[in-house]
Amino acid sequence: MARIVSLGSALQDLYLIDRDDFHATEVYSYSERDTKSIFGDLIIGTKVDIDKLSYQVGGGGTNSAVEFARHGHQSIYIGNIGHDAAGDAVISCLQQERVDTRFIRFAAHRSTGCSVILLDTHTGERTILTHRGASSKFDNLDEKDLDIIRPEWLYVTSLRGDMDTLKRFFKKAKEINCKIMFNPGKLELEQKRLLTNMLKYVDILLVNKTEAQQIVPGVVLTELITHLSNLVPTAIITDGSMGAIATNGEKTYRFSIYEDLPVRDTTGAGDAFGSGFLAHLAAGKSFRQSLIFASANSTSVVSRLGAKDGLLYGGEELHQMPIQEVKGTNE
Repeated sequence: MARIVSLGSALQDLYLIDRDDFHATEVYSYSERDTKSIFGDLIIGTKVDIDKLSYQVGGGGTNSAVEFARHGHQSIYIGNIGHDAAGDAVISCLQQERVDTRFIRFAAHRSTGCSVILLDTHTGERTILTHRGASSKFDNLDEKDLDIIRPEWLYVTSLRGDMDTLKRFFKKAKEINCKIMFNPGKLELEQKRLLTNMLKYVDILLVNKTEAQQIVPGVVLTELITHLSNLVPTAIITDGSMGAIATNGEKTYRFSIYEDLPVRDTTGAGDAFGSGFLAHLAAGKSFRQSLIFASANSTSVVSRLGAKDGLLYGGEELHQMPIQEVKGTNE
């Protein structure tokens, strides 16, 4: 098994769950597509009774770290929390999952990040109100920790657009022959020139279709994956319920979702896909097998509440799923 460092955010997720008040209602335009508002039945100035509360630990950094640990890898988390109860919850969760927490930093004068999630139990869609807190900045993190850890892989989720810290960690990873998988966020994608330049360090890039279109030209997935393959050795583009496409320079696969299960909560689906793929690949599985596991992991997570409960362990027996090799994209 491999030694894998997860670099990214740590949050406490507070779910507000109600069957009547949070269902999607009003349609409005957002990012050139129609979206429904989850706040339709909430009236300003009134009290709303909530059916259930649930406290979870989230954040891309901790979600991926837990998947690596469940897979049997030596998993290490690097990120920021505060000196508070939420920070204690983060550490407790990670230690229970056997994630190494020695390299967590306590951000001065900042609370641990927190998200309040209003969940529509009918569709699994949610509205998230987030206070980033200690996970709003990452410039205090020290890339020299990688010299001590000596990981085989560095898995990186969004650092809130902190390209300087990303570059420090990416360069250090390459100095010690550590491979990098990167799942950028909105604030990294908004800095296209800097992001494109950073991709020279990246071994595996994971983005969704809209994010891919912010990096390279193209409309359909085959166009986008061809252009991304010129920037990174391995690229994966997800497209929600439409499935995904992936290439490692030798083979390209187009595949659907693993299983059409009722969606309970979409939080953490992307983290489950990315970390599931790398966990399986780092365990010696093939590119194709790792893509199937990533899809199964994501499906499992969205069928449960929270970003971690549904994470798989790697030994599950998986059934067949629609996946086919695409010819011509790597020629």
